[in-house]
Amino acid sequence: MSETQLLVTGQKKLRSLNAPAPRRVGQSAAGRTAARTVGYIALIVFALALLAPFFWMVMSSLKNANEVFSVPVVWVPDAFVWQNYIDIWSKSNMLVWIRNTLVLAVSVTFLQVLTGSFAAYGFAKMRFAGRDILFLTYIGTIAVPWQSYMIPQFILMSNLKVSNTLWSIILLQAFGAFGVFLMKQYYETIPEELSEAARLDGLSEYGIWRRIMLPLSVPAIASLTMLTFVNTWNDYLGPLIYLRNPDLWTIQLGLKSFVSNLFDTNYALLFAGLTISVVPIALIFLLGQKYFVEGIATSGMKG
Repeated sequence: MSETQLLVTGQKKLRSLNAPAPRRVGQSAAGRTAARTVGYIALIVFALALLAPFFWMVMSSLKNANEVFSVPVVWVPDAFVWQNYIDIWSKSNMLVWIRNTLVLAVSVTFLQVLTGSFAAYGFAKMRFAGRDILFLTYIGTIAVPWQSYMIPQFILMSNLKVSNTLWSIILLQAFGAFGVFLMKQYYETIPEELSEAARLDGLSEYGIWRRIMLPLSVPAIASLTMLTFVNTWNDYLGPLIYLRNPDLWTIQLGLKSFVSNLFDTNYALLFAGLTISVVPIALIFLLGQKYFVEGIATSGMKG
């Protein structure tokens, strides 16, 4: 046998030794099924861990005051005390708190979506000197903690005579850098050819934003709406600083008034109020979760 034949034979043997073993179809399918089963079990465990505090809150709202922190923990009471939900309305200004919170959440959400989407269009689709530097400077304010400029803001609102009014919260939160960033990232996924064609047809920049950008940005708008609404609804520190009149309290401040001291607090009523405060947030997320996930997933993509 010649050297060339020996070399070819050796290479064939070497390839046969390095070749992966043939997979069995049955074993591969069984492995995928087992991995999928383990994944589902892990997801169920994580979901139960996340839902356990919410379940305990709801069940605690249906207990007697002495059963809330009983040891061992009673997850499901023997008798449901539905009277707690009646008492929370009759013994507090729950309707006033919900009204104030709803006014703030809707107003702030509308203004942030309006100003954020409009400013994002300028940063994403228009060309002007210093655009990138201005955008980076504006977005950089996200990293600045609110506590560092909280006092100057309070002095400003006091000088404007809007302190202790709902207008103070609305004016402070009408603009948000995060909304501009989110909308800009989404606008950049929309082809520039659409804007150029609209300009050739004589459409103004405002018309392009209103007629083209906004209809195509429903997922991003839904994500920004949900995030802003939830943050405003759950805000505690802002209303605590600016809203001193009990008639202006939000639901977070109102529920805090139930906690007078460790021994006088009726935690069953408190948990009933907390459950009521969570219902609007849960409904909004359930109704808009499709657009929320889509908006967050596509905002960082470049088209």
